[in-house]
Amino acid sequence: MALQPTTPGYRLGFVSLAAAVIGFIAGLIAFILYNLIGLFTNVAFYQEWSFHFRSPEANQLGPWVIVIPVIGGLAVGVMAKYGSDKIKGHGIPEAMEAVLKSSSRIEAKVAILKPLSAAIAIGTGGPFGAEGPIIQTGGAFGSLVGQLLSTTAAERKVLLACGAGAGMAATFNTPIAGVILAIELLLFEFRARSFIPLVISTTLATSMHLMLLGRGAMFHMLPTDFSIPGGLPYYLLLGVVCGFAAVGFTKLLYLVEDQFERLPVNEFWHPAIGALGLGVIGYFVPRVLGVGYDTISDILNNNLAWKLLLLIAVFKSLALVISLGSGTSGGLLAPMFMSSAALGGVFALGIDHLVPSAGLAPGAFALVAMGAVFGAASRATFAFIVFAFELTRDYNSVLPLMLVCVIADAIAIRFLPNSIMTEKLARRGLETYSEYETNVMKQVKVGEIMAEGVVTVGPQETVRSVADRMASGDPRLVQHRALPIVAQDGRLVGIVTQGDILRGLEEKPAGDLRVIDVGSRSLIVAYPDESAFDALTKMLMNNVGRLPVVDRNNPEKMVGYINRAAVMACWGTHLHQESWREAGWLQRLRRDKMRGAVPRTIEGNVVGVGEGHLKLRVQDAVEDLTLDFPVIGIRPGDHVRVSFHEFDGLRVAWRIEELATRQ
Repeated sequence: MALQPTTPGYRLGFVSLAAAVIGFIAGLIAFILYNLIGLFTNVAFYQEWSFHFRSPEANQLGPWVIVIPVIGGLAVGVMAKYGSDKIKGHGIPEAMEAVLKSSSRIEAKVAILKPLSAAIAIGTGGPFGAEGPIIQTGGAFGSLVGQLLSTTAAERKVLLACGAGAGMAATFNTPIAGVILAIELLLFEFRARSFIPLVISTTLATSMHLMLLGRGAMFHMLPTDFSIPGGLPYYLLLGVVCGFAAVGFTKLLYLVEDQFERLPVNEFWHPAIGALGLGVIGYFVPRVLGVGYDTISDILNNNLAWKLLLLIAVFKSLALVISLGSGTSGGLLAPMFMSSAALGGVFALGIDHLVPSAGLAPGAFALVAMGAVFGAASRATFAFIVFAFELTRDYNSVLPLMLVCVIADAIAIRFLPNSIMTEKLARRGLETYSEYETNVMKQVKVGEIMAEGVVTVGPQETVRSVADRMASGDPRLVQHRALPIVAQDGRLVGIVTQGDILRGLEEKPAGDLRVIDVGSRSLIVAYPDESAFDALTKMLMNNVGRLPVVDRNNPEKMVGYINRAAVMACWGTHLHQESWREAGWLQRLRRDKMRGAVPRTIEGNVVGVGEGHLKLRVQDAVEDLTLDFPVIGIRPGDHVRVSFHEFDGLRVAWRIEELATRQ
């Protein structure tokens, strides 16, 4: 027996060691970008050479504040045109595209240009966050490490995700949210082989944050009352508001982006045009300029009046969609946090005004809305439930966070076919998958689905005799396109396909060649105790369509036979479990009345099969039968025997036996 070739193994230890290095790098990148933003902000708005992180809202430039963002927009336009257009946007879709389209390969220049362009854009007043660029930059460094070393595409994907998750963790001091975000948006899997390196990289990146930026959270929030359980009805309403806010913001962002693409000017000028609109808004509402971490803290601690909250909610969103839609560089997370936190605060203040007895805390509703809007827009709901919790470390926030986030997510799923992250990819023809489920074929054993009692041929039989048997129309021979070759003593010695028989007849039309001479003696086999997924892998790796199933302790003893159709039937079973509505108690009571009816049996060819019905051609008539159980592997053209009960003119099948298949 010849052993099939094996694929290279995934090196968990190697990837984990590389992830540790990437975690340190991501922590340094976050520190460097944080300081670069502070430097450019101080130079642009305060004419000081300082790395101290500060908001541009206190500047004294007057109308000149309109010009500063335009200068930054022009600089980003130059870098995008002569450097790399991958620096445009908020970074996460570009990292997702690298995973889906480029085998997790990101150009080295992106790792340099992305943080630099983001620092310039934010430092000159851009209403962006640093997290998107850091996620893309960390992912780029993870990809570069994977390209520097000899890795598989799967290993490189994990390293890219490690860099991205570590960047998120190093920015906000939220290691758990960094892990979950990478899983939900970049990995498209949840497996130990990726989870372990991710935890290592985010842990070390967060440690770097603690050493370089201190132990405090990015946003400071005083203890607050989350009004549980009395405030639950208001949280339900907030979830609806946040869901529609996520839908509206996503649609508005891509609408603005489409309008910029229609402008009759070179795209080089787009960031500057968007920055001009930002400058005008920033002149009248200075708090929309820059990252706004201090403003978010003020909102969470209820330090702002409702009029200012309303201005922030509207104009921060407007400034963001104009700037980001123009194609400049910056992150979505912090600005959406600011506008949605303001929305949550206004909501709580409005309810308190209408229902004075409600006694809602604006900071609590601001925090919950902050996680819900972005979580729904990005379809990373779980990540931002954890993220908001990590910001406060207050377990009382968990219940409202969970409730509001999932309601908002349900609304976004209903009205948005793609998330704010994947809409850009969908427009480029790339589909992303954000739902994870167990591989059904890994749960089913070969022994459960293999065919037993398969017709075999002897090694000394001639090609002509086997061809005549196949041509006789015997369903047992037609059903399988290959026949095992078994010696008289029961040993499995080979396999012969219909193609082998035809080639044997072409070589010698008399058909006197022995089957063993035209068949294959080098066998790829399956075992009853291995999974259907392993069997399918063997078929694909060796380009065969069927496998003899042998006893693991005695490889020459055949115990069954499996082909691709049998393997794929596992998935058919899964689909039926997903879609088939089983008979309820009421329907079972009705069926019990039929037990007194005489059972009948008919044979015929299937002409139609669907949920709850079966059409069978018996001689010249077509019989309609009702089904109350899932039908697996039955398709039009199959010859079947159906057992049924007839009651009041209704024929209800209770058993279907496949006699022959057209496949």
